[in-house]
Amino acid sequence: MSDLHLALAGVGRIGAMHARHLVSTPGVGRLTVADADAGRAREVASALGADWAPDTAALLARGVDGLLVATGTAQHPELIAAGVRAGVPVLCEKPVAPDVASSLPVLELVEAAGGVVRIGHQRRFDAGYREARRAHAAGELGWLHAVRATTCDAAPPPVAFLATSGGLFRDCSVHDFDVLRWTTGREVVEVTARGSNNGDPAIGRVGDVDTALAVCTLDDGTLAVVTASRYNGAGHDVRLELQGSLGTLVVGLDERSALRSAEPGATFPAGPAHTTFAERFADAYRAEVAAFADLVRGTAGPADDLCTLADAVAAARVADAAQESLRSGAPVRLDAPVAVP
Repeated sequence: MSDLHLALAGVGRIGAMHARHLVSTPGVGRLTVADADAGRAREVASALGADWAPDTAALLARGVDGLLVATGTAQHPELIAAGVRAGVPVLCEKPVAPDVASSLPVLELVEAAGGVVRIGHQRRFDAGYREARRAHAAGELGWLHAVRATTCDAAPPPVAFLATSGGLFRDCSVHDFDVLRWTTGREVVEVTARGSNNGDPAIGRVGDVDTALAVCTLDDGTLAVVTASRYNGAGHDVRLELQGSLGTLVVGLDERSALRSAEPGATFPAGPAHTTFAERFADAYRAEVAAFADLVRGTAGPADDLCTLADAVAAARVADAAQESLRSGAPVRLDAPVAVP
């Protein structure tokens, strides 16, 4: 398949970004998009020289080679299942479903059908995170004694979105939980979480927090701290720090980092801060859809770094545990098996 025909369900903020990347991905000869808002699908398709379909059923009936899902979370399970039934590989934006309990039936369905499904955790394709994983695996940092992961947005999304997002840990920190497992090769066995609301009171009224912290204990005893905030006026701040017995490595520390030094005369970083996740991870998103195209095509490439359905559910388990600890105020253990409902 030299000229793939790929389908994209959902062309909202992140879906429209995927559409732009897909039409410029080598080997993708045709793109067809669909959205609950048919007018928006038609508009995006027209701007990119793509095709559009009135709904997902019509989209899959076009004889596509693969499906990328970028709709709201509530539609993910049914669209993953539709792609699997159509016999095409699926790349679905995170998460699989709103929580682990509703993700497990999807995992069972895909495994029973022998489907090929990957979940969008684009940080696996970011150059910094890839280098951190390589350096740790090579033993260059020694043994890890502490890990720090940060994801802070410059400004919160609409409160209407937060009301259905599942909470800050599920919506935002799940990316950190995924790369925490991916870079260290370890599992999280316990989470203790705390949160606060000092911004828009409406965020609290819909059951979310605007700032949160989770202390994670890994299965080898290493401690990891994951922090997140909706209010980081300095810019979009995403970093990972691996502190080892032989050295420390930091992802996201460059001339566009959203921070400044308090030391006299220090001018680093000198560039403008990143403002959005789409800008910060533009190269990673491009590499991710290119890897998906390789997976669909069956050619060699970095497709094995695409997040599997099982890995996505594992990261979601940590996010669920963090949300539960945030609610209860008590540590939550993860080393007990999760029952399939």
